[in-house]
Order: sequence, then structure tokens, then C-alpha cells
Amino acid sequence: MSSPDLIWAARDVVAGYGSAPVLEGVGIEVRGGETVGLAGPSGCGKTTLGRVLALLHRPDAGTVEIDGAPVPGFRHRASRGLRTRVGMVFQQPRLAIDPRMTLRATIAEPLRANRLPVQVAEIAERVGLTPDLLGRRPHEVSDGQLQRAGLARALVLRPAYLLCDEMTTMLDASTTATLVGVIREYQADTGCAVLAVSHDGVLLGRWADRIVQMHMNGRSDSVAA
Repeated sequence: MSSPDLIWAARDVVAGYGSAPVLEGVGIEVRGGETVGLAGPSGCGKTTLGRVLALLHRPDAGTVEIDGAPVPGFRHRASRGLRTRVGMVFQQPRLAIDPRMTLRATIAEPLRANRLPVQVAEIAERVGLTPDLLGRRPHEVSDGQLQRAGLARALVLRPAYLLCDEMTTMLDASTTATLVGVIREYQADTGCAVLAVSHDGVLLGRWADRIVQMHMNGRSDSVAA
């Protein structure tokens, strides 16, 4: 299902850390129902651009649009409504997930933070987590099982935009295919716009509708998927 009203974009973004810009006038747009791949060598700014789009990093210049409108703030200055429009799946789930929490609590965390009813069984089943796994903690499950929980946590609030930042780096081919399939099903149901960041050109060629190539000079251009 496509959703033409959903537009997630960065326009002429300049961003970096301290006095050293990583991104120099970068632009990217992802529309509802579309999967855009973001490719490029390590250190070219893929993750920085993703963090800007997820409202986790304020750019030095340029704008970010959610639902086609410029966002007024980043991090704690972004409204809760805007922040929850974007879901994010991280590269290393063992660094992104609290080791003290069970998988059930991990998935439920965004619901509790937004004072919503805690219902995780359906999304857990959707990502392939059986009930016996939900009571385990990160050290008791595999990387693939933990990333399934990470994806479930990202989807539990039904975001309109999903950022997958090197989501499959630590996964085998079977788990990668499963998680990409889950995202495609969710996208078909909701019209979600997906930005898939990866150094794996083969994966992006199969997954993305089109690919944006980042370069070491902090700029980007589009190529055919």
C-alpha cells in the first residue's frame, strides 16, 4: 500500500561533530510505501544522515521534513508525536538493548514510555519470536533473536517511517531474509516509508526500490536499484 502523503526528507543538510562537517549539503527523500537504500563506504556519513532523519542529531544547516513539513526541533526539542513517527533498528542490538530487560520488556518499552496498553504478543509473533523467548534476557538469546526483538520494538508503535541502520550486519542470510520480509509485510499493510542503510550492495539491490550513494566528500547521488 502506497501513501503519497508520507514524505520523509533531508534538504541540503550539513551536519557533523564539532567543527568537522560529515555531510555537505546532502539531500534525500523517501515517500510512503517506498524503500530507499543508502549505500557508501565506512565513514562517508550514512549513520550521521540516518540520525539526522531520526531526529537524533541536529544538523548545522538544512531542513528535515516529516509528513512533508519541516520539523521544528531535534532530540528532546522534537515533540513526542514526531519522534514516534520514526522507528529505528540499530546495527548492534547488544549495544542498543538493555541487558537487564527481557525481550518482552524490551518490545514493550516504547508502549510504556507513551503510556499505552502493553500488548506485544502479536508483534512478537510477527517477527518470529516464540512465547518462550520473550521471558529471556539478551545474554540468553542469539544475535538473530535479539535483532528480531529490536525490530519488534521499532514497529510496536506503528511508525510511518522506519530507519534500518546496518540492521543485518551481524545476521545470517536466513534471518536477514526473514526480517526484510517482515518489514515488507508491514510496509504493505501501512504504507510505511523505509530507509535501509547498508554497505551490502547485493542486499540493497534486492530490497530497495532505488539507492542513494554516499561519498567520502560528504555528498550523495541517486543510482538505480
